[in-house]
Amino acid sequence: MKIQGKLFIWLSVFILAVAIVYGYWSKEPAGTTALFLAFGLAIMIGFYLAFTARRVDAGAQDDKEADVADDAGEIGFFSPHSWQPLALGIGGALAFMSIAIGWWLMYFSAPVILIGLFGWVFEYYRGENRTQ
Repeated sequence: MKIQGKLFIWLSVFILAVAIVYGYWSKEPAGTTALFLAFGLAIMIGFYLAFTARRVDAGAQDDKEADVADDAGEIGFFSPHSWQPLALGIGGALAFMSIAIGWWLMYFSAPVILIGLFGWVFEYYRGENRTQ
């Protein structure tokens, strides 16, 4: 994880340099603001990864002599049959369309988002997977 922190910190230095040069030459506020915000995001991620890397054990990616198989293992559980991301995607698309079309569309997208969100959070609390 140490290398990821270093990469993001160096990326933030590059983005800061680009933001300064772009802001000086273009005098365009929207792009300059976006670049400074990108700098802020990159520096936050870099410091978080560097901060976390000091508190966890060294991973396989930190060892120069490690093989690819050294980093193998369980990543996590991913639901193989969930339809809830589709509902959230449709609701999110409708919500973003409401910015362009009209805010009245948000009344239709909010229930779709809420149904998808609650369905995704509680999909393993019903049926045979319900805890007693």
